[in-house]
Amino acid sequence: MLGLSLGEKQFIKGGIAQDLRSDGRKRLTYRPISVETGIIPQASGSARVRMGATEVIASVKGRGGEELSTELSVALQRCLLGGKSGAGAAIDLSSLVVIEGKICWDLYIDGLVVSSDGNLLDALGAAIKAALSNTGIPRANVASGASGDGQPEVDISDEEFLQFDTSGVPVIVTLTKVGKHYIVDATAEEESQMSSAVSISVNRQGHICGLTKRGGAGLDPSIILDMISVAKHVSEQLINKLDSEIAAAEADEEES
Repeated sequence: MLGLSLGEKQFIKGGIAQDLRSDGRKRLTYRPISVETGIIPQASGSARVRMGATEVIASVKGRGGEELSTELSVALQRCLLGGKSGAGAAIDLSSLVVIEGKICWDLYIDGLVVSSDGNLLDALGAAIKAALSNTGIPRANVASGASGDGQPEVDISDEEFLQFDTSGVPVIVTLTKVGKHYIVDATAEEESQMSSAVSISVNRQGHICGLTKRGGAGLDPSIILDMISVAKHVSEQLINKLDSEIAAAEADEEES
């Protein structure tokens, strides 16, 4: 918890009430976002995302690490992976299937918080989306016959890779309630004054893929419905911005 004076707290809340935050943004405006891809050569895919002074890294491959807190990990799972059975997952896992019901690729996503100035969940969601777009899955060729133990023979290519389909991967939009209003992309100072926050994952089609809430204050259902409507609108801008940043990052990676 940040140690803010009474005057600083009133300044933050007053600015949000007037739709003019302490860094000059309006309530529903994100900080500048930048994306780098392919930053970890040993990974199948990786990305670094910066939102203002918040910086996170996501990599795809190997076993999951323990860099993220349990709270963040659970929130990401609720927003992206659906139920324990995989039902309702926002990420299409069908492209990982090699042989239906028998063999599939098992991807692990590691997240690392480099610096935190609020809105970690949105930044991590963006980094995961960028890292998956940078992920190549080795082409697997299945032999027509089976080996002596009945297991199919699979030849894994070291040269041919298939791009992971990220067209349905959503972004996460967190709406943080401060006073009577809610804002997107809250800084750490703004988060210290929040009563509650709702994180909503929305895909390109505007479908809600997941939702999680934090903070002790309750929210009226009508307010949550309004937040969902706002998240859908904001997600369009965020997806377009990320698409542009990811395309530019991949172009820079190919040139280097």
